[in-house]
Amino acid sequence: MLISLKNDSVSAVIETVGAELQSLKDRNKKEYIWQRDPRFWAKSSPVLFPAIGNSRCGRTIFDGQWYELSKHGFARDMEFAVETKSENKVSLVLKAAEETRAVFPYDFCLVMEYQLTDEGILINYRVENHGEKTMYYCLGAHPAFNCPMEDGEHFEDYCLEFEHKENCCAMVYDLKRLEFDAESKGYHMADTAVLPLKYELFDSDAIYFENLKSQKVSLVHGRTKRGVEVAFGDFATIAFWTPTGQEAPFLCIEPWNGSAIRSDEDDEFMHKHYVQKLDAGERKEYGLEVRILEGKA
Repeated sequence: MLISLKNDSVSAVIETVGAELQSLKDRNKKEYIWQRDPRFWAKSSPVLFPAIGNSRCGRTIFDGQWYELSKHGFARDMEFAVETKSENKVSLVLKAAEETRAVFPYDFCLVMEYQLTDEGILINYRVENHGEKTMYYCLGAHPAFNCPMEDGEHFEDYCLEFEHKENCCAMVYDLKRLEFDAESKGYHMADTAVLPLKYELFDSDAIYFENLKSQKVSLVHGRTKRGVEVAFGDFATIAFWTPTGQEAPFLCIEPWNGSAIRSDEDDEFMHKHYVQKLDAGERKEYGLEVRILEGKA
């Protein structure tokens, strides 16, 4: 089911399957979210829970037992129930069931809340542990933004602008071993806040940064500065992705708590870098904000 939200400045559409953001438009009806062309990618903004990326050989260990946990987890493919709805806000909920316990042995509740602002949308993730044992999980966002955003522009006209100057290297995904290589050094941001885009950056899948100073990043046209800003202060790391070798007209900005399997991790899920933990009865909230940047005239 599609749920439409609107205010005087912004409109959005959320699909209850996966609680997925499928549209975000400004007052001029300009669309910023990728519209799921299956030639490139049939998603727009999947919710990554309780896993991010792949496990080693598709399997991981919870509480001493092996489980087959699919890439990015199951939330993105499941029907969420509508908890509350108003003209500019909706709350969607997914609870543990027999189907989820077969791959993730916890009594969880995941609540996704979308609320429009004058400049964009606030996304709130709430994870609750309804069970009697400690729960370990990963949580990530995966919104895809049109890039380029205007006719006649090119992907390479755009850049990522970080909140602060960064001095770090991206971690490379090993396509043969299907894991992030913790010893690798990919794209180097050398005391700069700007990462110019080119498709070759994604020849080895996503580029993944940890230990950033920035808690905001903008995808903007280099000259007009039109685009979007994503604030991700409740997420430890961030990745960027567009399909390898396809020159697809979109870029995903992916704040993560967790990641695909890394070369410096074993198969115990609780040992993952940036894994999240909730004791029995606890809950935790994570916020993400997307702002539309109108740029320069």
